Amino acid sequence: MYKILVADDEKDVVSLLRDYLELQGYCVYSAYNGAQAIEAASNQPDLILLDVNMPEADGFEVCERLRDHISCPILFLTARVEDADKIRGFAAGGDDYIIKPFSLEELGARIAAHIRRDHRTSAAANTRFFGNIVINYTAKTVSAGDTVLDLTKKEYGIIELLSLNTGQIFDKERIYEKIWGYDAEGDSTVIAEHIRRLRAKLAKHGEEQHITTVWGMGYKWIK
Repeated sequence: MYKILVADDEKDVVSLLRDYLELQGYCVYSAYNGAQAIEAASNQPDLILLDVNMPEADGFEVCERLRDHISCPILFLTARVEDADKIRGFAAGGDDYIIKPFSLEELGARIAAHIRRDHRTSAAANTRFFGNIVINYTAKTVSAGDTVLDLTKKEYGIIELLSLNTGQIFDKERIYEKIWGYDAEGDSTVIAEHIRRLRAKLAKHGEEQHITTVWGMGYKWIK
């Protein structure tokens, strides 16, 4: 089942599109502002419908933020479009414009065409967004804005484990077993030092809050 993210601050529009697209067999995710749209993109949609005018980051800003990390088609929704807007939207990485009011049948046809084209030419990476942090689990990279963090294999392994299980607490022993392996020589005391280094690297970009210590229990990743 293909997944579509609908981002628009008009709840009636989102509801209308969700009902229509679900009837067409799509799985639909909803967002009502730019911040929610970026977070919802972690669901790896096959296509994004993105309203141009949204609070907490407009459609162009959201598109620019997402485009470096996801390859799916992004279609802008707008009440009107000037040549300058088209240029800005395409420069941001958008693929098409849908002018409001629109025909649901035409919208459905254009969505299907973009998805077919995209799946013939590319495969989306498995990516999640946490604040300004972007984790690409396919490429095994962690980025802060435009900067790819210089992580060791073990450091990336810790971030991958914690972030894929957001909110779940892992004690030092379990992290050590998961990342180093059951038969590794050494002990779990190295975990605290690795966590310290990770926080320092995240702190350079103001994102150290994602790794939280739960005293007496272990560590967890939060959004």
